[in-house]
Amino acid sequence: MAVAVNFALLFVLLAVPVAFAADHTVGDSSGWTQSGDYTTWASSKTFAMGDNLVFNYGGSHGVDVVSKDDYDNCNAGNAIQSYTDGATTIKLSKSGPMYFICPTIGHCQTGMKLAINVDSGSSAAPAGSPPATATPSPPSSGSDSPPSTSTPSGRTTPTATSSPPNAAMGGSGCMSKVVVGVSIVVGALFAFLS
Repeated sequence: MAVAVNFALLFVLLAVPVAFAADHTVGDSSGWTQSGDYTTWASSKTFAMGDNLVFNYGGSHGVDVVSKDDYDNCNAGNAIQSYTDGATTIKLSKSGPMYFICPTIGHCQTGMKLAINVDSGSSAAPAGSPPATATPSPPSSGSDSPPSTSTPSGRTTPTATSSPPNAAMGGSGCMSKVVVGVSIVVGALFAFLS
């Protein structure tokens, strides 16, 4: 009996990080469009490793993952990753800055671009703070590109590399994830030791 309880507690402890991943729909109900204000949208969010960015957009748009320099200059020519399926989910698997633009001519220049900062989970960046100064460099041979996985719906889902200021779980932030996670671990340890 004790062995079964220990395995159950171990399963719960391993499942906790997965349970706290949040999906952030870029632009909320408006989606990824030319009329969005993505700087304001991102400033109200906290993005954490394991979260997903969900881009919903029409056929005249796309999503390119780019370097900071290409983001600043609206250059889609050196995209690290490109998507045009209309429903793109990008898993945030590394902490730091991450940059996205619409590759359609003129769209980035009119504001269809997003810069986020992915938090490592140890502390949340305050809303409105600039992305970290580290700049991802474009891949030289494609080997530095984020790996992609295929979802059951057939969409390509890259493993993202980074992002700026943000808020997971509907704005409750990363600290609530830490508090809940620590509470579960302490409770499990207490139960294990009893």
